[in-house]
Amino acid sequence: MTGESPLAARLLDALLREDYGGLRRFVRNGSLELPGCSVRLSQARPVFLSELVVDPGQDLKLSDVFQAVRAVADPRDDTDAFERECLGALAAVKLHADARPVVHRRLARVPDGLRTGPGTFYETLAAYNDHPVHPAGRSRAGLSMADLGRYAPEFAPSFPLRWASVRNPVLAGSPPEWWPEPSDVGAESDDPLFPVHPLAARHVREQPGATLAPEPFLRVAPTLSMRTVAVLGGDAPPVHLKTPLPTSTLGLRNRRTIMPGTLPDGALVERVLRRVLLREPALRVLLADEQTYGHANDPLLAYLVRRFPPETARAHIVPVAALLAEAPDQGHVIERWGDVEALFGTYLSALFAWNVTLFRYGIALEAHQQNVSLVLDDTSPLHLLIKDNDGALIAPSRLRENLPASPGTDPRDLVDQRMTTDDRDALARVFVTITLHLCAAAVAVGLDERGLLTWRAGLRMIRERLDDALGPDDGFLRSRTLDAGSLPGKAMVTAGTLVDKARTGAADINKHYGPPGPNYLRDATCC
Repeated sequence: MTGESPLAARLLDALLREDYGGLRRFVRNGSLELPGCSVRLSQARPVFLSELVVDPGQDLKLSDVFQAVRAVADPRDDTDAFERECLGALAAVKLHADARPVVHRRLARVPDGLRTGPGTFYETLAAYNDHPVHPAGRSRAGLSMADLGRYAPEFAPSFPLRWASVRNPVLAGSPPEWWPEPSDVGAESDDPLFPVHPLAARHVREQPGATLAPEPFLRVAPTLSMRTVAVLGGDAPPVHLKTPLPTSTLGLRNRRTIMPGTLPDGALVERVLRRVLLREPALRVLLADEQTYGHANDPLLAYLVRRFPPETARAHIVPVAALLAEAPDQGHVIERWGDVEALFGTYLSALFAWNVTLFRYGIALEAHQQNVSLVLDDTSPLHLLIKDNDGALIAPSRLRENLPASPGTDPRDLVDQRMTTDDRDALARVFVTITLHLCAAAVAVGLDERGLLTWRAGLRMIRERLDDALGPDDGFLRSRTLDAGSLPGKAMVTAGTLVDKARTGAADINKHYGPPGPNYLRDATCC
């Protein structure tokens, strides 16, 4: 099947990197030697998260991966779910390969002027790229191939939303002016209306306290996250709506529903970030407004309204995940702005200035390639757009030292207290795994793979921009990045699917770490 060998290699790379089940103990003489299974390994070039990778010259099958997993798995590990996830990813790879030419031809006809604003043009292109760390990132558990064709961003569909009347919900902010009235959707009660993704309609129909309205209302298109959709048409300022989906991505345990507490938590962090920007006006950062939401204390009954700052209205909003995507016209998205090296350098400067500054305040954002976008309009300087702040980590004592108390911004009010810590190493791990690995180095690796910028040049730029951002009082973060002997890495496959939290000890599966990896920033062979 299309793409099976590369997928199998990436899966084994991840399992080795995470040392799942002690897999590394079977590495001998440049091979992974398991009962009935021998896989050649080679030195990683470039060295990124691991020094050893599967030799790309082999014809591997998913059955080889499954055999390796079974050889080291604990009987309590969910190997069946892992195998379903891998098979789902492979099916999606084939589906995407078949669909891409048609979708790209359609997108190529979109004029440049209509590719701007908070639409889905770049989100669709980004969806064809693999996740830089999780090898089965294309799998969406519980959804059929037909579901993907109708609702996944890779196919650039549009569809009408369903709505539900919800009794006694928790509401914050003011909904957009086009929000439907009960009569618009055939609802019989005057209870507040919640948007419902069509894939969640059956589940919502079964929820007590909610009544699914008979008529759809509002045409939307999926963004890269799939559960977030862009509102189409109308003269009102564009918005995105985040709605629960009954699926999992990046691991069976990584549900795409909306836990009620994440909504006020994300709104609180956004308010903190706005206060930081008031004190740090030189930072080239814009924040999405995520203060309007509703929930009914149920993961399937919730929504978030995301409004965009006016600076984005006529700009190209390019998620970092889309920079390396194939453009429908020719080349890659990042080439649209001419000098790839110059744009990458400007982006790195903005990225590190923002995140190093936040670290000084005791904040580390879980702002990965999907949640950080470049705002480009050909006339103004590049800005970053930041959204979805409910995965941040904050050191309350350090924040209070640097940011005077203000109503509505106290991290002690967070619903999820796992978002607070006074452990600077915990903050540094988020900085390294998200900002450094995913948003900087993974892009540099991709540029090298596509022949757009050598790893030598990209790594040099990362070092220099990070060094520029680190000041004389940033010795701790410097010691955990530029001067570190090794760098932390996430164990996404282990914690997301194979091993439950009771045994990994992970309070948050998205912040579970495996063995440390090489510090590529100190790779003397590259520069």
